[in-house]
Amino acid sequence: MQLVKKHGLYQTDQIFFLELGDVVPNPAQPRKYFDATDLRELADSITRYGILQPLTVRRQGANYELVAGERRLRAARLAGLMKVPCIILDVDTEESSLIALVENLQRRDLDYIEEAEGLSQLIQTFDMSQEEAARRVGKSQSAVANKLRILKLPRDMLERLKQNGLSERHARALLRLGSNQERYEVLDHIIHHELTVARTEEYIDTYLAVPLALPGTLVETEPKIQPPKPLYVIKDVRLFLNTVHRAISILKQSGLDASVEQGGTEAEAVITIRIPKPNSV
Repeated sequence: MQLVKKHGLYQTDQIFFLELGDVVPNPAQPRKYFDATDLRELADSITRYGILQPLTVRRQGANYELVAGERRLRAARLAGLMKVPCIILDVDTEESSLIALVENLQRRDLDYIEEAEGLSQLIQTFDMSQEEAARRVGKSQSAVANKLRILKLPRDMLERLKQNGLSERHARALLRLGSNQERYEVLDHIIHHELTVARTEEYIDTYLAVPLALPGTLVETEPKIQPPKPLYVIKDVRLFLNTVHRAISILKQSGLDASVEQGGTEAEAVITIRIPKPNSV
């Protein structure tokens, strides 16, 4: 069997049909969830046309450990194949893990949580910088940094985001809040009202501006001493009024009977905002 060196690795120049039972999964596989419908569709395609792209494996004792192709392997089992086409690589455990991680991270159907966890595993396992990891998977360093940030959220919060079909941008918006308790409260509201990303960001803007006016927040018994805030000159009063009306609209969507009344004279505007106290809601 002739070995050919390619991209720094040795591989055979032949495709081998291996017994399906002899191919074992890769323990470094970063992908945890495989859509059942998607696998069934691939299995149907394999039944009709066969496996068009061979699996990549390495010899491991009496068996062959999968390097890349977990989805094809699972679909082959569903299709009832006895043998699968494979290319055998001569790589060690570290190289196999690296190839498996990079191959999976370059797929477009990983969800954003799996992708973030895979990037984190790549960086930690192989002691890489974010720049090196970004180069390996063909992304910018800023994109990698943004994806890793969502792992600051608790695992159960990430699961709720995924289960409710919320996006990576929803997750990043929650990071603007100062505590996990606030994030859980806001996430409940996002899910209950099915907020888009834009409406989520507007809601969080208002939450951060007037936290005591929103449902589910804690009332502090002692006011915090805040440093003096800089004085801003409002050049366009209409912009300010629009912001007030938008904030009141968000409060109403939250179930609060808030209102704003506008009056005054030609020389000045008088705005009256009414928001129920938290203990009266």
